[in-house]
Amino acid sequence: MKLSVKSVLASVVLALVSTQAQAWDKTNVKVGVVGENNEFWQPVIDKLRKEGVNLELVRFATYPLPNRALEDGEIDLNAFQTGAFLKTESKEHNYHLVAIGTTVIAPLSLYSDKIKSPKDIKAGDTVTLANDPISTGRGLRVLEDLGFIKIKDGAGYLPGPSDVVENKQNLKFFFVDAANTYNTLPDVTAGFINGGYAVDHGLNPRTDAIYTEKTEGWGLENPFVNVIAAREAEKDDPLYQHIVELYHSKEVADIISNSYKGALIPAFKY
Repeated sequence: MKLSVKSVLASVVLALVSTQAQAWDKTNVKVGVVGENNEFWQPVIDKLRKEGVNLELVRFATYPLPNRALEDGEIDLNAFQTGAFLKTESKEHNYHLVAIGTTVIAPLSLYSDKIKSPKDIKAGDTVTLANDPISTGRGLRVLEDLGFIKIKDGAGYLPGPSDVVENKQNLKFFFVDAANTYNTLPDVTAGFINGGYAVDHGLNPRTDAIYTEKTEGWGLENPFVNVIAAREAEKDDPLYQHIVELYHSKEVADIISNSYKGALIPAFKY
């Protein structure tokens, strides 16, 4: 029997799809996320679907939940947290979770209603910092980079107020919940506002911030880069590593860059 060219091509395509689909041990992957804005995952979802794999985003309301779900095997991966948060949670709860790839970094920016540059901060001025350990530590490190304070040796990447050994201009620190930092701007000289909260209040980190945290060093060693996490026993799973590769694409980077006004920055090369 003689086959048409169309039939042969169709058979080849089906064979390729079937071969790729059979290359993976699983055809369903659940990824835990927090919040509703996860459109940058869509190119990954679309590409995996063509390979016979269904990637489902499982949305959680608060930060502690996806790590517990991953540890308990309710989901396969999660992608919502910094490497620092992952390490802290894993140590505190004895989780067996590790980072397998980077996603985004949300630079911490300094805003003000009163001044145009950190150079305008004067002796005795008040600066707002969010009161959670990670935001506090990041803010203090920025102030150290700017030359306002000195932090004691050995304080690590998340110093606290007690680690400040020199305050050259006698700055005052006002600590509030991260969600309320924006509301303090009328009453302080400047305040650190996390990227998401800044955008929620109509601020554009690219144009409205008077200073933004440096984001060099985007690898897994940077504690402030957001990561894709897996159970330690499955960190080398070929499909999970493939998902990281698909995430590190121009399509994903373009969505992040165009949608978040600098509040989120792709933390990977593509």
